[in-house]
Amino acid sequence: MIYALIIVAAIIAIPFIIAAFKSSEFRSERSVVINKPKNEVFNYVKNVKNQNDFAVWMAFDPNMKREYTGTDGTVGFVSAWESDHKKVGAGRQTITAIKEGDKVDMKIEFLKPWQNTSSAYFKTESVDGNQTKVTWGFLNDNVKYPMKVMQVVMNMDKMIGKDFEQGLQNMKKNLEK
Repeated sequence: MIYALIIVAAIIAIPFIIAAFKSSEFRSERSVVINKPKNEVFNYVKNVKNQNDFAVWMAFDPNMKREYTGTDGTVGFVSAWESDHKKVGAGRQTITAIKEGDKVDMKIEFLKPWQNTSSAYFKTESVDGNQTKVTWGFLNDNVKYPMKVMQVVMNMDKMIGKDFEQGLQNMKKNLEK
């Protein structure tokens, strides 16, 4: 009986021990090629309000409360949201930097159901004159211990990545109409 308890305790403890040594950084990134010129694609992704048309999280709660501050597509623009839907919660996204034609950096502050601050970005690269590779990325460089345990038992990159993949496919469909 004592051996069974030791084995059960070890099984429970293993994810916590692994998490203690896990990196504090989490990154997820996905890309798609869109059959449009780079300037057209970049002008689309730098406008945060366009995420309403392609990001999968926007479809979870059509009654989500949204608030915007500033001029979309410029540094300092803020998009805030609030929802009772468990997959949406509340937070805000701020454009922090724009390298015109190449990259848009954003800070994402999740307020509920948990508090966390991460970074997101869109990068555009010309494949040829009429094709553009868009990369959508997410970075949290300060993952705390409880989330580290979740990363041990769940594939967070796969979970977030599938939402990015679907969002990028939605974006491609919207832009190639």
